[in-house]
Amino acid sequence: MSADRPTLPPVRLHSEAELARDALSAPLMARAAKLARWAERGVPVGVGGQILEEPLAAATEHLGLTGDEDGPAYTAEAWQLAVDTGLVEITETEESEDGADLPDDAAAGIATPGEELGLLTSGSPQDILDIWLGGMETVLADAAAPDLADLADQLTEGGELDLDALDWNPEEEAELLDGILGNLYLLTALNERPDQEVPLPALAASMIVPDDMDEPTDDVLEEVSEAMMRLDDQFRVLEPIGLVAYQPVDEALIEELDEDGETVLPQGPGGTSAEPLTDEDVSRYGLVRLTPLGVYAVRARMLDAGVHAPAVGDLADKGADVLLDALPDYPEALAQAESELWLTARTPADAARDLLAAARGDDERAPRRRLAAQQTLSLVSPDAEAALREVLDDRQLGGLARVWLAERALPGIPEPSQEMIFWLTVDTIAAQLDSADEEATTELRDLVQGLTEQHSGFFDTAWRVDHPATADVLEAMGRLHPDKKAAKEARKAAFKARSRQSG
Repeated sequence: MSADRPTLPPVRLHSEAELARDALSAPLMARAAKLARWAERGVPVGVGGQILEEPLAAATEHLGLTGDEDGPAYTAEAWQLAVDTGLVEITETEESEDGADLPDDAAAGIATPGEELGLLTSGSPQDILDIWLGGMETVLADAAAPDLADLADQLTEGGELDLDALDWNPEEEAELLDGILGNLYLLTALNERPDQEVPLPALAASMIVPDDMDEPTDDVLEEVSEAMMRLDDQFRVLEPIGLVAYQPVDEALIEELDEDGETVLPQGPGGTSAEPLTDEDVSRYGLVRLTPLGVYAVRARMLDAGVHAPAVGDLADKGADVLLDALPDYPEALAQAESELWLTARTPADAARDLLAAARGDDERAPRRRLAAQQTLSLVSPDAEAALREVLDDRQLGGLARVWLAERALPGIPEPSQEMIFWLTVDTIAAQLDSADEEATTELRDLVQGLTEQHSGFFDTAWRVDHPATADVLEAMGRLHPDKKAAKEARKAAFKARSRQSG
């Protein structure tokens, strides 16, 4: 695969308008916006824009969180987001500007609504998403930060801040969280149900257990358990900004871990035993998924990092050559969605001619392009009939053109020559050989067996087919055919084809 091929499967994105609505309704963002509007009369703040104790109580009451023991903490978190995203702006006091040391409860500035606040109501969906993305980055940094209780213990003891003693490496922590979000993104892209939740132990194990380890050791399981509890803390931080939907680890399990220090991994799926668990059992260990807003955000971060992270619809304005080169690497449902969007912008006849022209070639990926062209053409209306009839005599395209016409029961389809039938057969099998999918391999094995049963002397003719992949296809048929005699004939035919091509 060339360096410019997609390294990630495509994802379906919600519209910017839908995503913007999700961003505005995320609990943390909604609270930050509400506090920014509340700051219209000016709110005294400390150094760095933190809200002081007295206005914090008023802000907590404004948010309706007075009865919640964590209310002040939620309020302070929302206020900090408003500061970080520009929803409020800080004007320093004269004392602060003079560089004077201020008491802890003294105001270093006055906060008032910022320019960004107006964009939440009058800006475009992209304006809103840009503000949300900025806030999301702040929350991600908070999620990757060390435990505040451990920091407080160090400072209370009068010692210097020692990150090594905290067992916390900022770069490693951020990289691990990026990796976890990347795995969630990949699982979302590959899953036919984007809302499928992932058990937290399985997600933690995906980052820690080596691929070649059949049975995790006790040390590895302990590491997975620790990572799982760390992720539990992080996802609790990330959920209010709307990045993930998260069902936390059962508090009873956390208490068990605190009491005996043993691992709290489930048995069964994502765990350490073959004993199956009920859905309710698995859910006790935490379930997480990326929200549509989360998919959008992780993709945006990947694009900023230079990763090729395609989305359905990216190819709608590209040429047929780009479309056919990309579609073979897409899951079937997303390939069809991408093709439908591409076809919408073109007339049936123009689309068919562009696809047929792009499908030609003798290079290694040409069979896969032709198969993608055939699949895309299956979505084209009969109005494209003239374009398909134009290539009936084309050695590379005449076979698929006949298939298209026959599927629509159109009259006047000329019988294909035996040479064309065998060429199309080799081309079709060659297009499917790259698939590592077990189901696709089974289908291919059935196809190979069916061909040899329907055509006596198949291999005597097949080795003469003038196709660049003839020898490779015959070798594959020799590996796949369940009948030993037929498999031997396929290998002999492959040798003949290879000699013919080299000669």
